[in-house]
Amino acid sequence: ASQYQIQEVIGKGSYGVVGAAVDTHTKERVAIKKINDVFEHVSDATRILREIKLLRLLHHPDIVEIKHIMLPPSRREFRDIYVVFELMESDLHQVIKANDDLTPEHYQFFLYQLLRALKFIHTANVFHRDLKPKNILANADCKLKICDFGLARVSFDNTPSAIFWTDYVATRWYRAPELCGSFFSKYTPAIDIWSIGCIFAEMLTGRPLFPGKNVVHQLDI
Repeated sequence: ASQYQIQEVIGKGSYGVVGAAVDTHTKERVAIKKINDVFEHVSDATRILREIKLLRLLHHPDIVEIKHIMLPPSRREFRDIYVVFELMESDLHQVIKANDDLTPEHYQFFLYQLLRALKFIHTANVFHRDLKPKNILANADCKLKICDFGLARVSFDNTPSAIFWTDYVATRWYRAPELCGSFFSKYTPAIDIWSIGCIFAEMLTGRPLFPGKNVVHQLDI
């Protein structure tokens, strides 16, 4: 759209591409995520719809914000989708990898932000289910924001959720043991707390806490 002036490509993946841009109306820098052939696979379309619906409801300083969704010229031409997010400079994976003289105060502030975001998410009866360093965006001022709610689920009561388990529920290294032990599992928001614990340990040591090669190895270590 003419409202946005693309500056550079900042990320690529199987889904499409992410570019940094400037909103010519507000002069604000934003990230535009282009998702190619959104309706080619039902599972992908479902993930994208879920993420958009949740992020439009979950307004919090520690959760990435959707600024705008670009509509296609017509329904017949609706193949790709463009979602405009606030722009963040990096992600926690890159921060840990760089290890630029981080102090205990940095780690405390990082953990505080993650737990504050998680408390808000869980208060809304949402499980993120895929927390990992690459899904936590970061800025040079040490601000963190949780992103990628494509695997999130909503629980409508306080009882443990019985949801069919797939290999995509949390990346293995950050997956709670109850998700590794069976193919059908009842679980609670504690699965996200486990993931945050693994991420915090990785911040402190600079390496993954439980780098399992497969599910069995993950349980062994």
